[in-house]
Amino acid sequence: MWSFPVEKYKAVHQQVLSCEGSLNHLQEQVKLSSQRLPQIYALVENVTARLEPYQYLHDQGVYTALSLHLLGQELSQLETDITAIHSQLNNGQTRKLSKEVVKLRGDVDRMTTSDTINMKTVKEKLRYLKNSAESCKSIPKDFRGQERYCLKGLITNISDPVMTKVNPHGNSYISGSWGKQAQMDSLAQMSSYWVLPLLNSNIWGNSVSIYQTYEDFMASAKKKDYAFASSYTHADAIEGPSAVLYGEALYYHCYRSADVCHYDLNTNIVKRVTLPGIGVGFNNKFPYCYYDCRANSDVDIEADETGLWAIYATMGNHGNIVVSRLVWDSEGDELNVTQTWATRLFKKAVTNAFMVCGVLYATRYVDEYREEVFYAFDTATGKEDNSLALPLEKVAKGVASLSYNPTNRQIFMYNDGYLLAYQAHF
Repeated sequence: MWSFPVEKYKAVHQQVLSCEGSLNHLQEQVKLSSQRLPQIYALVENVTARLEPYQYLHDQGVYTALSLHLLGQELSQLETDITAIHSQLNNGQTRKLSKEVVKLRGDVDRMTTSDTINMKTVKEKLRYLKNSAESCKSIPKDFRGQERYCLKGLITNISDPVMTKVNPHGNSYISGSWGKQAQMDSLAQMSSYWVLPLLNSNIWGNSVSIYQTYEDFMASAKKKDYAFASSYTHADAIEGPSAVLYGEALYYHCYRSADVCHYDLNTNIVKRVTLPGIGVGFNNKFPYCYYDCRANSDVDIEADETGLWAIYATMGNHGNIVVSRLVWDSEGDELNVTQTWATRLFKKAVTNAFMVCGVLYATRYVDEYREEVFYAFDTATGKEDNSLALPLEKVAKGVASLSYNPTNRQIFMYNDGYLLAYQAHF
C-alpha cells in the first residue's frame, strides 16, 4: 500500500555508521584523557605552587605592603652589618657605604607612602650595597696583596692547551672533574693530581682517584682510590661534575641537597654545610646551559688564591649566579660559609665558571671546538665586566667542568671525557 523510503533509509543508515565511528573515536579520546588527567592535575599543582609567591603581581600590582616590609627588614639587617664594619675599619669606603645606605633608607621610607619609586631599582641598589658590605669584610686582608699577579687585574690571555689526556676510565664518561692539589701550602700533597669521573648516568659518583706525581697521572699508574660513600645514592655521594682537592680534603656537591661536602682523606669522615639563599638550586634546577645543559651542574665548587668557593643560583636571585666563600674551621671541625655575593648573570646563560684571585669568570659556547670567557665579577669591588673575549680551545663540544689552580695558575677542563689544561696569563 505504501512505498518503502529507501533513499531516506540509506541516508539514516549512513548517519548511524558515521555516528558510531565518531562515538568510538570520542570514547578513545575520553579514555586517553582519563589517563592523562592525573598528570595534568599534578602539572597544574606544580605550576600553581611555583607561581604562588608571585600571586601578588596579579592581585595587587607590582608590590604589596608585605613586600615593602620584607624589603625594610632586609635593609635593617644591612644597616646593622655596615655599622659593625664601619666601627671596625672606619675608612673612606665604609663611610661612603654608610651614606649610601642612609639615602636608600630614605627611599624605602618614601616608598611606603608613594608608588613613584621603582621597586626594582631599589632592590638592585640593595643588592649592590650588600655585595659591597660583603667585600668590606675581607678588604684588604684576604683579597688583595697576597700574590703580586692578582694586583695586575683580570686575566689578559689564556694559552692553547698545555696538556691533553683521555680520562683514565675512557672518554665514554663525559662528565666529571679533575685537577691538581689546589692548596698552595699543602706539603703532603703538593704534586698530587686527581680525577673524578661520574660513573653513574654521568651524574653521580662516590670515589676519587689520586696520583701522587704528575708522571703517575700521565701514565695512569700508582693511583689510590678513596670511596667517600657506600653507593651512588648515598647522602654523601657526589652530585654533578664539580669537585676540588684542597689540602687533605675533597670538596664537592652533596647528593640531592643544597649542601657542600668536605671529605677528609685521612679520617674518611664527611662534614657538610648548607648554602645560603632562598630556593638554592639543585637536582638540575639551575644547571650550566648556554648551548646544551650539563646535567646536575647546579653547584660548582672552586678554589683560588683566596680559598674555597661555591658557585650556584637561587630562586631569590631569580636564577642568577650567587657566589659564596667557604672556610674550613679546623678547630671547630666544621665547614662554614663566611660571605655571599649576588650577581646579575643568569646561570643557565653560561657554559661554566671558575674563580681566580677572588674574581668570578664565566664562559659561553662559541662552536664545537671553542669556548669564550666573556664575563667577570670581582668580589673585592662588586664590579662586573661583560666585555671579555678570551678564547678557550677544546677537543669536544661539551664542557663538564672548569677549575683554576693557584699553585701553577692553570685552568683545568673536563671536556666530554678529555682532560685539558691551559695556562692563565695576567
